[in-house]
Amino acid sequence: MSESDTPMIEVRNLIKSFGSKHALRGVSLRVMPGESLVIFGPNGAGKSTLVRILSSLSRPTGGTVRIGGLDLARHADGIRRYLGVVSHAPLLYDSLTAEENLSFFAGLYGMQKPEERIKAMLQRVGLYGRRGDLVRTFSRGMVQRLAIARALLHDPEVLLLDEPDTGLDPQAAEMLHGLLSELSGRAAQAPSGSPAGAAIERPRTIVTVTHSIERGLAIADRIAILVNGRVAHDAPVGGMTAAEFRPRYDECCARPRGGGGR
Repeated sequence: MSESDTPMIEVRNLIKSFGSKHALRGVSLRVMPGESLVIFGPNGAGKSTLVRILSSLSRPTGGTVRIGGLDLARHADGIRRYLGVVSHAPLLYDSLTAEENLSFFAGLYGMQKPEERIKAMLQRVGLYGRRGDLVRTFSRGMVQRLAIARALLHDPEVLLLDEPDTGLDPQAAEMLHGLLSELSGRAAQAPSGSPAGAAIERPRTIVTVTHSIERGLAIADRIAILVNGRVAHDAPVGGMTAAEFRPRYDECCARPRGGGGR
């Protein structure tokens, strides 16, 4: 989509209002190709609103978003094929099986002969044995696993993850953490013959919203702190530990900044 010296994601003065309530108040961020940005912030900071706008699921009140050099407001349909999104809504069909869901989305993305890719992704998230079961029979954690497989199915250049470990049991959360480490280039790539090897080919551009400082720092090249709809901190990780980061996070969250977001 873009040259390596061009930001993969560029957000300029982004504003989102819901009536008199301001969720985002002039947010500006840049994410370079292959970079992993992790966004922290308290509840109501506007983090989910930001991800929804980047995902083209919500329109901003003001400001601009460019992804791969393209203006999201004018090229949303073309940009969506480059995005993999995991949010609070799983975007799955309860009346279809796990395999049918992925087949449906493969068709939407115009994938040719996606059977092997579907098999690999179901194996990677531990659902291959349940591939023929209806999604409505799945637990919340299993639905989230399938949502992750859906997001990665078409090998997107950009991943947008809003609390992706929501509802996952500890084993599944560890699986997700390992997968994100591979996607961000922080773990050795799985052997090419394995399901993971079929899914991980290069570092992706990743934006992750999480409350877990430890897990977030483990996959981050850069961290941002969003507080009351504004960027309170934006800097490279630089080897910062969780113990070093927490005082900075607490300081940012303690600053008075007016009304909040979502």
